[in-house]
Amino acid sequence: MNWLWPMLWPFMPLLARVGGFMTAGPIFSSASVPMVVRVGLVLLMTVFFGISGGFAAMPPAEGNPVAASLLLAKELLIGLALGLSVNLIYLAVQQGARVTAQQMGMHDAGLLDPITGEESESVSLLFEMVFAMLFLMAGGHLVLLTLLAQSYAAFPTAASLDVAALVGMVMSASSAMLVLALKMAAPMLAAFLVLAVVLGVLARVLPEINILLASFPLRIGLGLLMAAGMMPMLGSLAQWIGEWMMRTTTLTG
Repeated sequence: MNWLWPMLWPFMPLLARVGGFMTAGPIFSSASVPMVVRVGLVLLMTVFFGISGGFAAMPPAEGNPVAASLLLAKELLIGLALGLSVNLIYLAVQQGARVTAQQMGMHDAGLLDPITGEESESVSLLFEMVFAMLFLMAGGHLVLLTLLAQSYAAFPTAASLDVAALVGMVMSASSAMLVLALKMAAPMLAAFLVLAVVLGVLARVLPEINILLASFPLRIGLGLLMAAGMMPMLGSLAQWIGEWMMRTTTLTG
């Protein structure tokens, strides 16, 4: 095994960063992707990045298992931070769609989400699946690979861990996710605010009408109409997320 370790060691830090990124990142880490496929993708991407070159040479680890373990832990942490940052931005669509479903009164109509493996509303699931298809059709998987490749310029393997940069990247992704989710849900909230005002006026004019019962079909119809109008926006949203990913890595580096 002594002759095999020098051949495998250059791939080990790559495997740690790629594995962390795929574990915390969007789409490929979903529960709908089999574990065998995920492991195969991680190994394939590790070999691809290893033979493509362009990365700093891996520090030798012979006779120093502590240094090797620390290096692998650092690479795993960088990969997890990158994947978490991208996944937070990706989840903005889910949060905006959940606000939409809640306003429509469909919060209790839950379905199993194949992306997260959790129970999700039908409208939220529709937005997530459409956005995932648009994201992949727009070359989002290539953006993820480019982001991972450029992370070696921002966080070199031989350099010390820049904790401040990693924390800043995750915090920036968190704030961007909240802002993007609110922007996505803003038209829906405005429409339902107008509907609430109209129903309030009707309750005053026609007190014999059961406004609560009459509001259910109106909310569902208005929500479906607004959701259909928001579908074309998901394409530009996918493009914006790709540009944010590339810009964040460039600024970090």
